[in-house]
Amino acid sequence: MLVLTVLGGLALFIFGMNVMTEGLRRAAGNRLRKILARAAHNRWNGLLLGILLGSTIQTSAATVMMVGLINAGLMTLLESIPPMLGANIGTTLAMHLISFRVGDYCFIGIILGLLMVVTGSNTRVRPAGQALLGFGMLFLGMNIMSGAVRPYREMLAPFLAGIDGATWKGMLAGVGIATAVTAVIQSSGGTIAMVFAMISAGVITRLEQAWPIIIGANIGTCMTALLGSIGTGVEARRSAISHLTFNIFSGIFGVLTAGLFYRYIPLTSGALIHQAANANTIKMVISVALIFPFLPAHAWLVRRLVPVREPPPEPSHMDLGLLRQPEDAIAAVLRELKRVARLCLESFQLVAELIIRDNRRQMGRLTWNEQAVDDIKLAVRDYLRDLTHRYLSRRQAIFVQYLNRCMVHLERIHDHIEMISVLSAQRRAIHEARFDRQGLDWLYEAYDTAACTLNRMAESLDPGRSEFQTCGQAILGARDEHVRHSHRVLAEFTARVATHEYPPISGVFFNEYVSAFDRIVRHCKVIALDEIQPDFRLKPEKFGRAAAPAPVFEPPALVNQAEYLAWVRRERFGHPRPPGEEGEGERGKGEEVKVNGE
Repeated sequence: MLVLTVLGGLALFIFGMNVMTEGLRRAAGNRLRKILARAAHNRWNGLLLGILLGSTIQTSAATVMMVGLINAGLMTLLESIPPMLGANIGTTLAMHLISFRVGDYCFIGIILGLLMVVTGSNTRVRPAGQALLGFGMLFLGMNIMSGAVRPYREMLAPFLAGIDGATWKGMLAGVGIATAVTAVIQSSGGTIAMVFAMISAGVITRLEQAWPIIIGANIGTCMTALLGSIGTGVEARRSAISHLTFNIFSGIFGVLTAGLFYRYIPLTSGALIHQAANANTIKMVISVALIFPFLPAHAWLVRRLVPVREPPPEPSHMDLGLLRQPEDAIAAVLRELKRVARLCLESFQLVAELIIRDNRRQMGRLTWNEQAVDDIKLAVRDYLRDLTHRYLSRRQAIFVQYLNRCMVHLERIHDHIEMISVLSAQRRAIHEARFDRQGLDWLYEAYDTAACTLNRMAESLDPGRSEFQTCGQAILGARDEHVRHSHRVLAEFTARVATHEYPPISGVFFNEYVSAFDRIVRHCKVIALDEIQPDFRLKPEKFGRAAAPAPVFEPPALVNQAEYLAWVRRERFGHPRPPGEEGEGERGKGEEVKVNGE
């Protein structure tokens, strides 16, 4: 029961931390990703933002977020190091809060948080309630661990005798055990919380016993980023290795200077639990101060540790400095759209194999591409919104709308590609849904024409081209070719189902495959229809030309909401009017729409 209670308290602590982290991330929304991507351009801003992230969410969650931004090309390896260092400091600051006896009031947080989640209608109230609920749960878990071990502190003391930072053997044993435990539970906060619980219960009575566990916890937490980087690009994997190398360096520093910590840390507080929290923070701050002046050298070392022959991923083209020059910024967004289209094409090539057989590595790559496309979509939207703060010509203002719409359709294309992989996994699990050689030939015939259309669309999004209208017509021609093939192969397969040569379930899956190909091509068609518009073009003579800030826009007066909604219901959902008959509230007949209740 002791073991079960401790593990249950630990599980509740980790679950509460995850709930709190998710609530804080939901409360921050997409602004967190935007701020992180932009703050990384300045190492000091990146460090400070990392401290903020680490003190509010788990270090592992922050590093995984950065791995995703690097994989999307929105952040470089060198730019990711300062926020990662700051996140490590921030996590130690969060441990200070846990070291206080806030757990006595954990049920207040749980009750208030649950009430906010259940009754809150505001989009920010419910995430804040979720964070408060998780906050109370993690302290409840710590109380459970501490209360469980307190009656057995004398019995547990011999088991912890081997973990003693006063000797080299005890130091290495403690670091190794704590690293392994943290790697399994993937939470340094959970491991350190166990240390704090045992201190509160009187099981750990000296800093020398807690110090090796704290060092090992900081190293073991890197496992989350390492696992999360599987299937990503090389730069994202290097970011995870960068996190590991720093924490190993910090751990070596903590081991070599252990004697100094044992001597001077007790001067900072009379309570052992606060001494442990202070030692953790001081170690991390000094480690960051030692490595911060040598960030380029650290990035160089990581690249040497993870050498690859493949070229690095294409970085984002959306430079914030180009926003002063609208034509250059529009061209940058067009290059970004082409980069996203290539990701879609890469994922579509991956599903060609996933249709037939399972490949976990390719499936992981597909999942990371999906997250990258989603992140780039949000970044493009924010970039275009910032661009509208400058004066735009008539063509540029319309072009911005086209670019935003194209990005939306590219994101939808990748959603359908991911759906094909999920569909394939479901079909492979059903024996009756397997296709023979003829069925696969028909399926891949539709796949090939869809891939041709997707490839033409990807190649058309090039700012170096001046014949966007010609490219758009070529996409529409490829789309027509696909429609002819998809209709034919679907009719032929359906005929085989009708004669019972194939079971009905195989016809259902074949239809869903072809429908997914058709939807992908349909989104390519919409992009092509935008490209053939006369305003979908660049003017090279405007490159490098700065634009003034957008003029101040006076918003129109607001309509009377209740009255306008009543008019909408009457006109849209009421009885249709005979042709030529003027309806009450009809616009354009001399009757003005009331504004502001007047």
